[in-house]
Amino acid sequence: MIRGLYTAAAGMVAQQQNIDVISNNIANVNTNGFKKDRAEFQDLVYQSLNYTAGATTETTNNPTGIDAGLGVRVSGIQKNFSEGDLKQTGNLFDIAIQGNGFFQITTPTGETAYTRNGGFKLDSEGTIVDSQGFKLEPEIVIPSDLIKISIGQDGTVTGQNATSGDITPLGQITLVNFINPAGLAPQGDSLYLATDVSGDPISSTPGLEGMGTIRQGMIEGSNVKLVTEMVNLITAQRGYEANSKSINTTDSMLQTVNQLKR
Repeated sequence: MIRGLYTAAAGMVAQQQNIDVISNNIANVNTNGFKKDRAEFQDLVYQSLNYTAGATTETTNNPTGIDAGLGVRVSGIQKNFSEGDLKQTGNLFDIAIQGNGFFQITTPTGETAYTRNGGFKLDSEGTIVDSQGFKLEPEIVIPSDLIKISIGQDGTVTGQNATSGDITPLGQITLVNFINPAGLAPQGDSLYLATDVSGDPISSTPGLEGMGTIRQGMIEGSNVKLVTEMVNLITAQRGYEANSKSINTTDSMLQTVNQLKR
């Protein structure tokens, strides 16, 4: 019976972690470029209570013995990189990826981070940066004398001269992808870093080699589906309550056993 207490406690811990993951998803339902997580469970090692020796043959059929499970644990948190809904914003420097790929961002420490959040703007020098002021890589600078900035589906950035009307090429947005995007390390602010698990970044032009295309004036929202997460939350809560009930039941059984001694 003591084993039952620890088994149910392990179940409560696992469901609490699951609720934490779901709650984080719900909290970020309106976060641009956010990718939802999913807790993955794994049963713990089994304890053999009655091991039966000998192999089953054509003339014998040995029992399988008794193996008691010791509970469950969260084996990992899996990131889901499915595409979120694209939202029309009308902002010239809001750009969404329709399909595979990530934008490259240079952090103040010189590291290259990756994101699906295409909410960009211009800094005081006319450089395209994200909401934190981190530069888009490759760096693109928009001169102040240009109007009608256009970003093509292939990532080409052009501008029209306000005086002459000439079209000026300004740069090329490139996208990167990974063999295993789920292996990227989340850093917050919808940024990720490459790891040995994700593999090295593979760079290409939007629309080529399996990369998605660019949509100007749009931004990718969170891929969290609120109704689905609420159902998952209720299921996790019921699992937590059931494990709590198991502890109460086991405790009542132990009290009954203790009273037998009186």
